[in-house]
Amino acid sequence: MKAMVINAFGDTEVFTQAEAALPNVSVGHVRIKVMASSVNTVDTMIREMGPALPLSPALPAILGMDFAGIVDEVGEEVEGFKVGDEVYGCAGGLADLPGALAEYMVADANLIAHKPKSLSMREAAALPLVGITAYEGLVRAGVGQNQQVLVHGGAGGVGHVAIQLATHFGAEVYATGSKPAQLRLIEQLGATPINYQTESVADYVATHTHGAGFDLVYDSVGGANLLNSFEAAGLNGQIATTVSLAEIDLSVAHFKGLSLHVVFMLIPMLHNVQRSDHGRILASMANIVDSGKLQPVLDDSDFNFDEIGSAHARLSSGQAMGKVVVSNRW
Repeated sequence: MKAMVINAFGDTEVFTQAEAALPNVSVGHVRIKVMASSVNTVDTMIREMGPALPLSPALPAILGMDFAGIVDEVGEEVEGFKVGDEVYGCAGGLADLPGALAEYMVADANLIAHKPKSLSMREAAALPLVGITAYEGLVRAGVGQNQQVLVHGGAGGVGHVAIQLATHFGAEVYATGSKPAQLRLIEQLGATPINYQTESVADYVATHTHGAGFDLVYDSVGGANLLNSFEAAGLNGQIATTVSLAEIDLSVAHFKGLSLHVVFMLIPMLHNVQRSDHGRILASMANIVDSGKLQPVLDDSDFNFDEIGSAHARLSSGQAMGKVVVSNRW
């Protein structure tokens, strides 16, 4: 089969098209004809950092975590999937799990779900990693009816899904951005946009919560921005974040009694624990999508698998609006 392989870590030129062996199906797994994959920040980090990132695969490697495709073969002890089913998931491209940038990949059946019927393959491939991340953070933080929820980075990959899921769960949602296009997208997704460059945290907390603070803050920016999340949260509030690699002062969090939920959605893939949770979340999101409550936003770019280097560059440029997707047109 054809695959995009890296034989070294580094810039976007490391991808080469090569012939790879058709993967065999093992117990509990399915083989999938990959139709599309999307690029996530962690994909670019693996490509750039290699062994400096503990989750990087050994070389030569096939990257690509997210995918949508068609079941080609079903292994023993797999239930709920059959040949010809359209599926989606996040199941490879790190550690010892070969990725999606190939004609076929093998995936643990616990890590996949039936594709939303209302989405194209490209749209479905954009959703798994960011969707699971957004869903897990909101649920762990106890999102619910009539809460005021703030999403930092509302136009980003995780953020734009978090807005829609929080709305689905009954919350009143606000989200930060800066560029006009970002603020328009946030509003289109059903949230109240906040320009963090022109409004201070104190100002928008006063304006939108009468100074009480938000019930839940989903921080997809993280790092030093966690201090803004602590300031924006109300007493005994909930903070969910995807980026906590930072040394910060927790004093505000302490005196407000905040709860911090750190989301690292790759744990089931890396450690083979609770993988069925991902399949369950993907199935739930498919229902939410098909009910009209969730729609992934795709960047205007349209790359083939053999243009994966350009797709990585597009994401890293900061110019993309929505998920960058590559299609299998071999």
